[in-house]
Amino acid sequence: MTKDQTGRIIGAAFGLVFIQANAATLPTAVAVPLRLLSLAAFLWVAVLGRRGRAAAPRAGTPSGTRFGRRYWYVVAAEVAGLAAGLLVIAQVLHAPQASVGWIAFVVGVHFSGLAVAWRRPALHVLGASIATCGTAGLVLAGLDAPVAAIRAVAGVLPGALLLASVLRPGRTSPAAAASEVRSGTPS
Repeated sequence: MTKDQTGRIIGAAFGLVFIQANAATLPTAVAVPLRLLSLAAFLWVAVLGRRGRAAAPRAGTPSGTRFGRRYWYVVAAEVAGLAAGLLVIAQVLHAPQASVGWIAFVVGVHFSGLAVAWRRPALHVLGASIATCGTAGLVLAGLDAPVAAIRAVAGVLPGALLLASVLRPGRTSPAAAASEVRSGTPS
């Protein structure tokens, strides 16, 4: 399995967790299909995504996903941000309903860090989208919106974004990803 495939499985796993953990507050007629679809999407990535052969990187372009020092710096910052924010939300603000919004916000910012570390500009779009969902969830929590609304916006939607991002066909180079972001069409 390539590092790129590993990265896709990690993204699919977190997308699955976002949906499974947050769909419970939705009506059963919505929650059950969402949970089943997210499980099917994860299995698709985990099983069928491993079958494809990775394309050889073009000469002169860095290889795809790298789990080196820069990756671990991003993850360490994410963990620190999550811990500090969740502590403040629980102990100072006493607003546990805001937790999912904070988690989504930090995960989104983490993808922007990965975009830089991996030289994959398309990850900025995913990161901004998830961070926006998290911000909306925090605002909804601040307005005392129903928990179902907060979890749908800041939990289910980011999970769907993560799953959709890893279900798309892979790109062979960061240049192709940048081209896709500029043109708006897959390469």
